[in-house]
Amino acid sequence: MRSALPPHRHRQAELTGAMAAISAVEPAQRTLLERLHANSGVDTRHTVLPLAAYRGLDGLGSTNDLYIEHATALAARALRSALQAAGLAAADLDMLIVTSVTGVAVPSLDARLIPLLGLRPDIKRLPIFGLGCVAGAAGLARLHDYLRGWPQHTAALVAVELCSLTVPAALPTTPDLVVSGLFGDGAVALVAAGDHVIPAPDGPQIVASRSEVYPDTGEVLAWRLGAGGFRIVLTAELADVVTRHLGSSVSAFLAAHGLTVADITSWVCHPGGPRVIDAVQQSLGLPASALEVTRRSLAEVGNMSSASVLHVLQETIRTGRPAPGSAGLLVGLGPGVSVEMVLLRW
Repeated sequence: MRSALPPHRHRQAELTGAMAAISAVEPAQRTLLERLHANSGVDTRHTVLPLAAYRGLDGLGSTNDLYIEHATALAARALRSALQAAGLAAADLDMLIVTSVTGVAVPSLDARLIPLLGLRPDIKRLPIFGLGCVAGAAGLARLHDYLRGWPQHTAALVAVELCSLTVPAALPTTPDLVVSGLFGDGAVALVAAGDHVIPAPDGPQIVASRSEVYPDTGEVLAWRLGAGGFRIVLTAELADVVTRHLGSSVSAFLAAHGLTVADITSWVCHPGGPRVIDAVQQSLGLPASALEVTRRSLAEVGNMSSASVLHVLQETIRTGRPAPGSAGLLVGLGPGVSVEMVLLRW
């Protein structure tokens, strides 16, 4: 698996100033903006455009055109790199899943990748939209489901998000200010064949997955689409929902496979933000070291929505080196509020 990050990398303080200018933040909001960005756990992030270009964005239509152009290119770069790392040709792929929630494309991004990469015209495709940050984990689970049914096939998953294109141009709300300090742009791709779900040195296989949507949480985290583009719906309840529900979800899933939280040696968790990561740690009773890779991913590239948990997985494979035969758990969180759990075996 491989990540692809845009060329424009910025320190957090630089992005704070840019957000204030782009969104015409009022003086009374500037102090709040600076405090939220400083406490975000993010040191650097990537943007698909140079910062000066965001002031020139003009409405939903032209911004979405930029999304289609750059998301397609970034997804192609990630998938091309992942195929090369796996020693595969584009024509070897039988199935392609693409997740994204930061723009709309019809034809979908997967269809646009066919001529760019030389994929077979009869490739099976599954575009995923609307799952938000949980889509990377859900896409991995659906990839596993497909390969269980077609073990002789080769499949790929690409998650690509251009979160910077959703920054509001005017009248930012407090949730807008919160997420403006967290989200970054990027893509991650992985390829898989049969039982070898993630072909990488010392990489894991997928054992099972489980999805869950928590009741009465649909307005805790969501997108709304208006004339100015996507606007975040986010309440302070998100971390509380995770604290209340995640522990029992994980314990029940693991128990179905004869495991407990103590049996998991590697935790691959979506870096939703410091409060969400703290809630995950608290709900599962984990030591701080268990989520070190998750926090490092947030610090280095920010929250890349659906691509983030896959980036954490890549970094876990690269740096974690769990013992052969040990168990890992990948946990994605997203709107709904929803959770996707993927049990791994190293």
